[in-house]
Amino acid sequence: MMEADVMIGTGMKVTCSREEFVGRLGVVSRAVSTRSSVQILAGVLLEAATGELRLAATDMELSLRTSLDAQIESDGSVVVPGRLLVDIARLLPDADVQIEHRAEEGVLAVTCGSASYRLHTYSAEDFPRLPDVDDTQIFNVDAEALLETVSQVSRSASRDESRPVLTGILARFEPGKLVMAATDSYRLAVKETDLAGSSQELEAIIPARALAELARIVGSATQLELGVQENQVAFRTEDAVLTTRRIDGQFPNVKQLLPEQFEHVVTLPRSELLEVVRRVSVMAQRNSPLRLRFADGELNISAQTQDVGEAKESLPAPFAGDPLEIGFNAEFLRDGIESVQSDEVQLKLISPLRPGLIQGEGDDYSYLIMPIRLAG
Repeated sequence: MMEADVMIGTGMKVTCSREEFVGRLGVVSRAVSTRSSVQILAGVLLEAATGELRLAATDMELSLRTSLDAQIESDGSVVVPGRLLVDIARLLPDADVQIEHRAEEGVLAVTCGSASYRLHTYSAEDFPRLPDVDDTQIFNVDAEALLETVSQVSRSASRDESRPVLTGILARFEPGKLVMAATDSYRLAVKETDLAGSSQELEAIIPARALAELARIVGSATQLELGVQENQVAFRTEDAVLTTRRIDGQFPNVKQLLPEQFEHVVTLPRSELLEVVRRVSVMAQRNSPLRLRFADGELNISAQTQDVGEAKESLPAPFAGDPLEIGFNAEFLRDGIESVQSDEVQLKLISPLRPGLIQGEGDDYSYLIMPIRLAG
């Protein structure tokens, strides 16, 4: 297991597989900061010890660590500009890579076949201390179940940094169950997933970005190790460790946001509805709404953007009663339908000015979407 402490040394010299080096470097580089004025955060920490080359990167919100087998001639550690190292590694010829830190010159020499590079470096002493995962209470989680849940709710997380709590996903682990929720205040996605075996009870608001990165590094692993500290959440796979800060704040009360009763429940074939929404949405530009008009036995979907054009299409719908017309953000509606995994989708409605609910054949996934007031 990789340690959180940084070894301080000089004269690091290692030889490793190019393919493995490129792959592992690609994992940690996702945590390299691209915005910070702190130069060290734009770097990747290379640390050679005990027969392996360890790599780490952090932007102070997210950190990634991994390692690969290597021939170690000399232990040591150094920080190298991350993006530049990634670009170089990908272009190296197919041969073993030799990496040598020449501390007295302040450079890292990278040699592969006939190619050679010299990169200026930063001191490993200045690299932030990463959370010690081994001090965290760890429990196992089914990787597929976790990532499937993330994929169904993550689109609803906000990207507005002015409300940090909404940029996260609420994750609540209960015995035999995982509940995740995300909202940007215009829509809310909630998913309950059964977990095999018993799990520790805990709750945390995890940055949506961190969970997206987790999906990229899991690979074929069937199990994940998860640990929660006071201000950090850690995920460990066979090959990598991801740590991220917990988001402080009060997440909206999900149960209070979901209406208990609806005036209309319309069940439609998911694939057919999705294709119609996609086609008509082409004309829902400049924040124009997608109009859904329910009448006896039919759903008409239309969109119109001034100076662009209009589109409309209809499909059969088991609707009875007075006609109901409601407007939704086209992208949000499409996201909700795409996230349903069953063959049929239920649209639950109250009135043109009240939120609508999208569900599949079961009630383990709910997608609440706010309407747009229609003109005319």
